[in-house]
Amino acid sequence: MHRVWPLPAGELDPAQLEELYVYPERSSGWVAVNFVSSLDGGIEIDGKSRGLSSDADRKVFGLGHDLADVVLLASGTAVAEEYPGLRPEGESARRRERHGLAAVPPLAVVTSGSLPADAPSVVDVLVPTIVITCASAPADKQRAWQDAGAEVLIAGDDDVDLADAVRQLAGRGLRSIDCEGGPGLTGKLLDADLVDEMRISFVPTAVAGQAGRVARTDAPLDEPRGFTVDSLLVEDSTLLVRYLRTRG
Repeated sequence: MHRVWPLPAGELDPAQLEELYVYPERSSGWVAVNFVSSLDGGIEIDGKSRGLSSDADRKVFGLGHDLADVVLLASGTAVAEEYPGLRPEGESARRRERHGLAAVPPLAVVTSGSLPADAPSVVDVLVPTIVITCASAPADKQRAWQDAGAEVLIAGDDDVDLADAVRQLAGRGLRSIDCEGGPGLTGKLLDADLVDEMRISFVPTAVAGQAGRVARTDAPLDEPRGFTVDSLLVEDSTLLVRYLRTRG
């Protein structure tokens, strides 16, 4: 892995790469969004991101959840990617121990009620998944999630209030939040100005077609959200960029 920015440029060893991706400490929570993107802005092949991923992307993607307190997902992404709970072992487990993190980070899945109670993200886990939903979610669905072993976190009345959800996660000590999609959730996080960091891996592939993009909203944001490059790495023609939100 070769660092281009910040200077001095040069090769990074595994410890230096890990340190670059450590989450800042902030009591109110830190939301980092992780995506792999094609050269032409697509984030999927046949509806899944794994077809785009490269070895370099997988390195930093793994660091994203290895160093996080919680992994945040939209229910659509959790189901489409058949996303199970994390099982850190080997270097991932040692990394979490070095940083004083819980042995296994929970998943936090955002849904208004569509998440199946038997989804891998709910039942194929080592620690209980946190299902983030709103008060209007059907009571039978809430009971089904709980019966399947999940914790239900209510944030908002008719729609999920993501700002409240982030506050509640931080209140539980889950402050380093690794968001792994999808575009609708990322769009809502950007709309609420909750994204602190964007981690984008640009792979040397073009997909064209109707592939989705990193963020999607029904209407443009009230104003563009500005970011600045904090680090830029390159490996095997994959560019790995960390952007930090600029506020004030």
